[in-house]
Amino acid sequence: MANLNKVMIIGNVGTDPEMRFTPNGNPVTSFRVATSRVFTSQEGERKQETEWFTVTAWNKLAESCNQFLAKGRRAYVEGRLRTRVWEGQDGQKRTQVEIVAERVLFLDRQAAAPLKEEGKVDEEIEAEDLPF
Repeated sequence: MANLNKVMIIGNVGTDPEMRFTPNGNPVTSFRVATSRVFTSQEGERKQETEWFTVTAWNKLAESCNQFLAKGRRAYVEGRLRTRVWEGQDGQKRTQVEIVAERVLFLDRQAAAPLKEEGKVDEEIEAEDLPF
């Protein structure tokens, strides 16, 4: 039987990407993404829930994320879930579930992107345009 570990989210980048390098020189970039869900409670009150995800990208994808993403931008992230466990300075066991990105689409237009034709602007990518 096959296994599957796949997650896809669309949300707003909540922190500027932070790029660092492994001892071997491989780039790794981390950032946070918020997704929101709006619903109506049983009492008829409109509510919003926000879920935060930590995203980690490696190598060329890490470099692209560091270059093109910033706090407030919208992004589509596709990858797999990974759980990390470590002991904090206070001796307590810590656990974090993160998304290891395999694909990241930058959904916002770049402010400095050139126009295709005079007076025409590229359309933003909508959720309906994503390949899934």
